[in-house]
Amino acid sequence: MDYITRKLVRDGELQQLIAHDGLRGMTSNPTIFQQAIAAGDQYDQQIQDLVHTGASAEEIFQAIAVRDIQDACDLFVPVYQESKGADGYVSIEVSPGLAHSTDATIAEGRRLWELVGRPNVMIKVPGTAEGAPAVEQLLSEGINVNVTLLFSLENHERVMWNYVKALENRVQAGQPIDHLASVASFFVSRVDTLVDKLLEERTAQAEGDQALQAQLRALLGTAAIANAKLAYARFQEIFGGERFAALQKHGAHVQRVLWASTSTKNPAYRDVRYVEELIGPHTVNTMPMQTLRATQDHAVVQRTIDSDVGQAQKVFEALEALGISYAAVTKQLEDEGVASFEKSFNTLIAGVEEKRQQLQHAG
Repeated sequence: MDYITRKLVRDGELQQLIAHDGLRGMTSNPTIFQQAIAAGDQYDQQIQDLVHTGASAEEIFQAIAVRDIQDACDLFVPVYQESKGADGYVSIEVSPGLAHSTDATIAEGRRLWELVGRPNVMIKVPGTAEGAPAVEQLLSEGINVNVTLLFSLENHERVMWNYVKALENRVQAGQPIDHLASVASFFVSRVDTLVDKLLEERTAQAEGDQALQAQLRALLGTAAIANAKLAYARFQEIFGGERFAALQKHGAHVQRVLWASTSTKNPAYRDVRYVEELIGPHTVNTMPMQTLRATQDHAVVQRTIDSDVGQAQKVFEALEALGISYAAVTKQLEDEGVASFEKSFNTLIAGVEEKRQQLQHAG
């Protein structure tokens, strides 16, 4: 589930989702917390208590987030135990402002791991050029990592090797690897949002050239799923290879592919398309509540992730031929993703500060 609020965690709804709806894990990000804290008064008492200690807005947010994550982790313990550490994880994100600082990300990752203090927490680290070495270091220290904001095959491949290297480091140091877990969060719908926009712009420019317009229109809504299928194909190669086979003898788990951003942004598309088209072994789909309910209601569940992989490659060849650069698209999406999370985080801290001052004056 791509959502968390204190009410959801404490009022029995999350427990219900785990027990009766098959929910296997949960993730959070600054936007989700921003919405949760801004809505209503469910955090006011804790904020008030922290105001009296002289805590800053950032310290207050950290305390709120850690408590919610701890409580959610505790509810997922039965899933974690029953799956022998394969499922039952809750993710918390390092501050997005650190996305381009390796050392600061490592320090923050360690701090959050200690603060939450649960074996089934995952620390979210952006898979940027600066984030990748932090991923490897944290995993080498035995910290579970959810590598987030992956859009390109190149970045995804890099973090898969980061994971393999971290496991090798631990084996060489005589440390266990059988309880270490990681997912690579590969973003889906945003790829279509941007590529479709570029295709529509080019269709407008190609006025009068009906053949070209038809070519452009045929590619609408194809890029995101094609990208995900190619990512999964590479995942199968790396985790089906000899280097990883040596680690499996020590109890290594694969670094599963987690499909992120799977709610459908375009109302013209089926509301569960980024669920139905990406089903296969060793995958996780993180969904907001609306997509989860739609999936339960009418998704067709069958293995789809490794069908038509050859066709997926042709999609990108066709886009490149029409002047839409894969490298430029994925770089723009990564930059926008980091900026968007940073903006949400800043808005969140400003909102907590406002609430802090209100409660300070009231109390």
